Amino acid sequence: MSIGGQSDAKSERKVYHLTPEGFAKMQERLEYLRTVKRKEVADYIHDAKEAGDISESSAYEDAKNQQAKVEGEILTLEQLLASAEIMTPDMHDQVDGPPAVRIGMQVEVETERGTKRTFNIVETFEADPKAGLISDQSPVGKALVGHKAGDEVDVSTPGGVTRYTILSIRPMI
Repeated sequence: MSIGGQSDAKSERKVYHLTPEGFAKMQERLEYLRTVKRKEVADYIHDAKEAGDISESSAYEDAKNQQAKVEGEILTLEQLLASAEIMTPDMHDQVDGPPAVRIGMQVEVETERGTKRTFNIVETFEADPKAGLISDQSPVGKALVGHKAGDEVDVSTPGGVTRYTILSIRPMI
């Protein structure tokens, strides 16, 4: 709280935890949008204007929609990167006791059938299930967050309920 009982906007700012790779990918995407995609869309708008009456031009309307989409994505990425904290190996050192599942942790689990899987818990926008990066907001991520090694967790998925036993939890990095 700041003076006068008003809340401090900086202290309420959402911090996004990103892997170094995720941060770099987002920076690359932002640079591409700013330097390449903006120019492509501007050229498209120019060409559509040159083609004639813009009040009835579907090409012009499409170009303006693309421009709004690109500018929106640029703004989102700028805000996200400004609020990002890159995960480091020592970021979890200040936690007392055994680690709990949270963003930035690698979790090894075992199903009732003995199948072992490893999940890396990340923010939603960095999720890539094929690469083992699952969102803390996915069904599996939500079920695992907050639990510790040895816990049994039931996960409801479209395929039914799966029970995982958490074998180990460690920082991803």
